[in-house]
Amino acid sequence: MRLPPAVIVHRLSDARTALGLGLPVTLLSAPGAAVYAGCGWWRALVERVREENPGVPVRDILDCGEASGQAMAALRVRQQLLVLLPSSSSWSAVAAMAEAAGGCVLPLAPPALDLAQPGAAQHLGNFVASANRPG
Repeated sequence: MRLPPAVIVHRLSDARTALGLGLPVTLLSAPGAAVYAGCGWWRALVERVREENPGVPVRDILDCGEASGQAMAALRVRQQLLVLLPSSSSWSAVAAMAEAAGGCVLPLAPPALDLAQPGAAQHLGNFVASANRPG
């Protein structure tokens, strides 16, 4: 599966910054965010920035860490892409559920620019633009 460049977002303002470039991007939650923030928070954040940026192609991935219960809850609210670590005892079952729903469970997060890192916002434009170049 080929995804646009991934950007780790921690809050609504991060997602707005990432989509503000107007280029295809994948919003990636922080590691394990499904556990401490919940899938409802993630869906609300993603839907909000999609409404604010209707012309920007965006994918989103919720990181569930090892929490298969949170991954199943995310699937129930129509989260299509998840990270669930293979050490989760229910990885295969969750992956099968996701596939049946038209989604996908990733065993690890894709490489990403983390907007919480110092100076990351200054590199965002180049990171997203270079990853979106053909070839």
